Amino acid sequence: MQTHFEKCDVILTPVAPTTAYEIGSKTTNPLEMYAGDICTVSVNIAGLPGLVQPCGFDENHMPVGMQLIGPRFGEQTLLNAGLAFEQASGLKNIIAAL
Repeated sequence: MQTHFEKCDVILTPVAPTTAYEIGSKTTNPLEMYAGDICTVSVNIAGLPGLVQPCGFDENHMPVGMQLIGPRFGEQTLLNAGLAFEQASGLKNIIAAL
């Protein structure tokens, strides 16, 4: 994985295979809830730092998240990239309606 960071500073991936769902709507199916973590668990297992932050909303006004993955000990690079996105996107302090 470290060779990927020779050509880029961070890798951008989705946080989950779907956009957010309403609170309590997936509690009857634990397997479906666990499947929602598929995009983030592998980063933890690989021992790489990851930063998750909101990046917009879907057509139902539910939040969409993005994950930035950095090289080992690249936390400062991730924080800088996350801040740059937040400043460029205008999504700072935007909260989804409940």
